[in-house]
Amino acid sequence: MALINVKNISFSYGARIIFSQISFCVEPGQVYCLLGPNGCGKTTLLDCVLGFLTPDEGQILIRGKDSALCRSGWLSKSMSYVPQNHEGTFPYTVFDMVLMGRAAHIPFFSSPSPDDKDISWEAIEQVGLTEMAMRPYTLLSGGERQLVLIARALAQQAPVIIMDEPTAHLDFKHEFIVLETIMNLVRTRGLALVISTHFPNQAYYFESHQIPTTVAMLHKGRFIHSGPPDQVLTKDGIRTLYGIDSTIVSFDNNGAPLKHVIPVKTLDSEGERP
Repeated sequence: MALINVKNISFSYGARIIFSQISFCVEPGQVYCLLGPNGCGKTTLLDCVLGFLTPDEGQILIRGKDSALCRSGWLSKSMSYVPQNHEGTFPYTVFDMVLMGRAAHIPFFSSPSPDDKDISWEAIEQVGLTEMAMRPYTLLSGGERQLVLIARALAQQAPVIIMDEPTAHLDFKHEFIVLETIMNLVRTRGLALVISTHFPNQAYYFESHQIPTTVAMLHKGRFIHSGPPDQVLTKDGIRTLYGIDSTIVSFDNNGAPLKHVIPVKTLDSEGERP
């Protein structure tokens, strides 16, 4: 059974149509990469899946249940979320921030159990923040805060993790810490990952490590291409989606082929090189 099954959903703000007739499924152990330029509706689509927004039409099934009929607590146990940005106002420690990911598992008027705390510590260790566990969250860098949010999502222990551009604020090393962590969780725990990203090469990264990966290109409110990275990430697809000429190279990575999109030149509004 698909963990997420989106059926022909559409969404608009008044007369402005954001997207229409969007459908897709996400299975356990799968990475689903959502690609598209700024303002194309990626975050709005994720907000509909998460239940933050209600589609104008269509249906979203989470673990076989209509999400519109599900309680927020059940949805929180089914999906965890890593947003693009998060500004903290109260100086909670890193550990306390991660422990908040256990909220859906803690009964009202109860305190976190020793198991809740152990799970939170494990999540902190997985993203490499053990030495920062007692630091105030508000004093961390943007990249460090993003790792805390990812740890909080891991502590939630939902079968689906939804990430909205999770590596946008990370340096080169921490980007790969996140990618490696995600890859291991998908592989060892059978988690499903839905990730909005501006970096097509992240999809190639997962595919090169034998993780079932699907890429969907969102353009002008519709999916123009959807399928495995090797089939979807073509020169024509990148040209249509981002308005750039690119080349795709392939090289051997310890016996496994690894592809990479290299941008060459931007195009003008008519699709020609400036």
